[in-house]
Amino acid sequence: MDFNNFYNGQEFETYKYLGAFVHMNGVTFRTYAPAASHVAVIGEFNNWQETPMNRCGNGQFFEATISNAKVGQMYKYRIYNNGSFVDHCDPYMYTSEVRPHNASIIFDMNQYTFHDDAWMNRRFSEDMPINVYEMHFGSWKKPGEEADDWYTYREMAGLIIPYLKENHYNFLEIMPLNEYPNDLSWGYQPTGYFAPTSRLWYS
Repeated sequence: MDFNNFYNGQEFETYKYLGAFVHMNGVTFRTYAPAASHVAVIGEFNNWQETPMNRCGNGQFFEATISNAKVGQMYKYRIYNNGSFVDHCDPYMYTSEVRPHNASIIFDMNQYTFHDDAWMNRRFSEDMPINVYEMHFGSWKKPGEEADDWYTYREMAGLIIPYLKENHYNFLEIMPLNEYPNDLSWGYQPTGYFAPTSRLWYS
């Protein structure tokens, strides 16, 4: 990662440096905590006991590699400052527990390969008229009235696409899909910028 660009807001691939990365030797955890005196990673792989993280980069980043950590296990960062600590989810996680729980979950992004090149190449023409439909996945349509009644992402695709075609929409603007703690915020209160909300994974 380019640290100068990180600090001036011009580094757009921090997700390749920060987060939890699965590899042959286990999982490497890396986070940014400039005010911390020290940081540890806790999770299912160490019975929620602290594994100290080492300073790396310019000293404001911390990392640790844990050989027995595996995909699907939960984890958090324990961040110390002034003698006290807070257990925090990973802002660069790819998936999370369903709220009100907030542990991050190890996910291997290499498990999925996109196959949409053909669609991406034909998706837009400057001469195409634009008709945008904005929606919030969690409230547009629900299978029941309970707070935890949601359609999954795949189920929602089967519902929204026929609706868009019937009403001649050719663009869909989805209110934030990233992980967030409060249902009433509709996703505008993110805790995981790279994690699609787990509400719609596990319904």
